[in-house]
Amino acid sequence: MRWWVGWCGLLLLGNGYAAVGQETDLDWLKTVAFAGHQTEYSGVFIYQYGNRVETSRITHLVEPDSEYERLESLDGPKREIVRHHGRVWCYLNHKMVQIDSQQGRAGFPSLLSDELSALNGNYVMKDLGLGSVAGYNVRVLLFQPQDNLRYAHKLWVHTDTGLLLKATVLDEKKQVVEQYAFTQLKVGGDFDRPSIMSGMPVGKEDIAQSKAAMNTTVAFNSGWVADAIPVGFKKLTEVQRPMRGKHAPVTQLVFSDGLSAISIFIEPVDADEDDMEGLSSRGAVNLYHKVVDKYLYTVVGEVPPRTVMQVLESIRYNGR
Repeated sequence: MRWWVGWCGLLLLGNGYAAVGQETDLDWLKTVAFAGHQTEYSGVFIYQYGNRVETSRITHLVEPDSEYERLESLDGPKREIVRHHGRVWCYLNHKMVQIDSQQGRAGFPSLLSDELSALNGNYVMKDLGLGSVAGYNVRVLLFQPQDNLRYAHKLWVHTDTGLLLKATVLDEKKQVVEQYAFTQLKVGGDFDRPSIMSGMPVGKEDIAQSKAAMNTTVAFNSGWVADAIPVGFKKLTEVQRPMRGKHAPVTQLVFSDGLSAISIFIEPVDADEDDMEGLSSRGAVNLYHKVVDKYLYTVVGEVPPRTVMQVLESIRYNGR
């Protein structure tokens, strides 16, 4: 359950271009970046890391002015995330809870950011040819990092729509760190929209709570910086937000290189956190926290452990 709460937060987290293929590859990648938002689909996918396998069902519908997406865990207790009209709900403590949607890009299958320029200088793309996933023809792409501060990414992309059907993260030894893959999938066609969207938490009370929650999140220049953010990571947002169980607002900075994201959290330390320090991981996501000068620093990212540790050790206050 604790990891599902973290997943909710991460989901709402966002050298020349070398390629084997035609000159239109960059334009085609733009199609891939937007396919997860512009394509209607419904299917079941698995998420694998270590010796664990988790199964989820996802349904995505496109409306004239918005998207609707429902993500449901098929393993264990009920877990669910719903996105609609720019708002996000996560099923926690036996009810749907509104959470902040301004934390970055979404998860699988919308893993590729539309900030394709951020990939320049950090990855070399290789076209590995054609294949098949869940009965659909795909094109296989490998994004190889040019340093050891990020992972390699192998993507299987539907040749017709550009929808991402499978994604694998590889470490420097080419070992699989984590993998997403559709096992069942329906792309396009007729969907029973009323049935799919029934039970949406969009009453007047929910909208009011949503606006109140958004008003508590403030974008600003906090004065906190990290000198060792890997080259190519662009700052997406810097906000101050309340967090459950915390007495003071937490400062959050979010960075992305187009394929991976890094978030930095800074907060005044509580009495029971004075000696906290440690590294934990779940698939490609690594988290490192440490108390420094009465502040608790936490760095979480889809990057190797050395990277989150390096970033944390470089955090400093640079004044407002």
